[in-house]
Amino acid sequence: MSVKDNERYLAFSRRAALLSFGTLGAFGTIAARLYYLQVSKSREYSLKAEENRIDPRVIVPLRGRILDRFGVELASNQQDYRVILVPENAEDVEMVLESLAHIIPLNDELRQSILKKAQSQRDFVPIKVAGHLTWEEFSRVNVRGPELAGIEPVVGETRHYPYREDLSHVLGYVTRPDADDQAEDPHPLLRQEEFRIGGDGIERLTDKSLRGKPGYRHVEVNALGRVVGEIRRVDGQAGDDVVLTIDVALQKFAAERMRGESGSAVLMDIYSGDVLALVSEPGFDPQGFNRGWTPEQWKELLDNPLKPLINKSIAGQYPPGSTIKPMIALAALEQGVVRPSEAVFCSGKRPLGSHVFHCWKRHGHGWMDLKGAVKHSCDIYFYEIANRLGIDQMEEYLKRFGLGERYEFDLPGEKPGLVPSRGWKKATTGVSWQKGETLITGIGQGYLLATPLQLAVMTARFANGGFKVKPRLLRSVGSEFVERPKRDVINFNAKNLAIAQDAMNAVSNEVGGTAFRSRVDVNGMKMAGKTGTAQVRRITKAERLTGVLKNEELPWKFRDHALFVAFAPVKEPRYALAVVIEHGGSGSKKAAPIAKDIMEETLKRDPLRRSAVSPLAQITDLEGQG
Repeated sequence: MSVKDNERYLAFSRRAALLSFGTLGAFGTIAARLYYLQVSKSREYSLKAEENRIDPRVIVPLRGRILDRFGVELASNQQDYRVILVPENAEDVEMVLESLAHIIPLNDELRQSILKKAQSQRDFVPIKVAGHLTWEEFSRVNVRGPELAGIEPVVGETRHYPYREDLSHVLGYVTRPDADDQAEDPHPLLRQEEFRIGGDGIERLTDKSLRGKPGYRHVEVNALGRVVGEIRRVDGQAGDDVVLTIDVALQKFAAERMRGESGSAVLMDIYSGDVLALVSEPGFDPQGFNRGWTPEQWKELLDNPLKPLINKSIAGQYPPGSTIKPMIALAALEQGVVRPSEAVFCSGKRPLGSHVFHCWKRHGHGWMDLKGAVKHSCDIYFYEIANRLGIDQMEEYLKRFGLGERYEFDLPGEKPGLVPSRGWKKATTGVSWQKGETLITGIGQGYLLATPLQLAVMTARFANGGFKVKPRLLRSVGSEFVERPKRDVINFNAKNLAIAQDAMNAVSNEVGGTAFRSRVDVNGMKMAGKTGTAQVRRITKAERLTGVLKNEELPWKFRDHALFVAFAPVKEPRYALAVVIEHGGSGSKKAAPIAKDIMEETLKRDPLRRSAVSPLAQITDLEGQG
């Protein structure tokens, strides 16, 4: 072999060796990688592969019911008739939707939205077309089913409120979780289209208990995400039932009696604080928040001058007017600034410096003692009493009766009202308290504000002998009884309290009392009451000279508020009631007749003497009679 041939051979051998080593290295790398994937990472990747094959899905649980004190359903669940579209089963989605629009309401905007969804997602994924159909609409879809390829009628669950507007401010409503709700609670349940959370009222307060526990189903899916089978299913657990103190029969009666007005009625047990009826009118249909409002419906709600979305029972703040006069009278007796028999002359006017304060009765009441002043609601008498007490003493006593206080009540949005004081005015306005402001506070005007709930509590504390009762709506959540708030004692002299209560009794049950025409007598059970008429505008000196305009002559928003508070029976009291009619004019003409009817119905039903649906019901009902 020549030298040249030998060099060629050696070069070839080196290249072959390098190629062999390279090939061996490549196969070694592949083998190592295969070992790593198939042995070292076997469990991890098999789990990932399983996750790709098995898709866990949430099952929305049934929401718990809300019941009244006797077990009547106030909020429950009922079948929801729906229609869905599966695009892959429809030859022409647009044509199918057009045909469906002749059977059920389906506007152009909704149809375009469904078409966009059909184009942007996989064609086997169902699209909700309509929900909350009537049985007639649902039946028509079923009958025409063969003509509607891709359309499937299905039955789900939805929240049901049988009393709608009558309980809208008590129960609240449910609504779809928004982005903030999902950020606060990242549970996958909140991302389900059919899931709803409490948006207001008791639905919101007890939302976590009402939700229940979700179930899960594990379905097998292919590479495209299509479900090919169900592997495992774990059903959820329905939410807890919530029992309220409300008597729905009384609630419905009071709501119907208040219909057409703007205002509130609150009825409660003077010992336990159980709220038996809490009406705010007008109400709204809570289903609107579940189903969704149209822009026109939502605008109508917001623009309504009667403010149907505001719970006036706890968020409406009004001058209490003459409804506080029995409490001011009791304060005067307690402080010894007046004797029951002492008379004050009412000429219809009381000068103070350059200002003149007027009685509602233009030419006055003449000589008035304490009982007569409450019975006839004489302003001049209470200007004098307020002047003797002073604002500091009135502030103390009005707060004892629960005004200016938040009760941590069982509904969101409770307002505190306002009991003015020297310090409050100075801090708020920078101006010192004026003597004239003391006088008008004594007749429930000026800066003084109260909610209807506070007026009911005030009356309950006055009627029950001096227990610092607080209101409540919840009796039980699930199997857990809701403990009543602690009930402290307000130390009133029993003799003074009896005198003030007798004066309030005279308002309704003696001839000449401002509420005599609205007296109540149910099997000998009578009602003690106090009328109130609260001004919302200032009457000028010029108007007094020419004649004060009557409420009927004024635009609605300038008319006086009409108020009435009451307790019954007069002997052995058990119920307290407050009625406020916004711009109703006169308390005796507008609020008192409504209160009369509500209290009569209450005494006929006497719900506190009947067994209620709640843990320890019999024990707590007996306790309330103590």
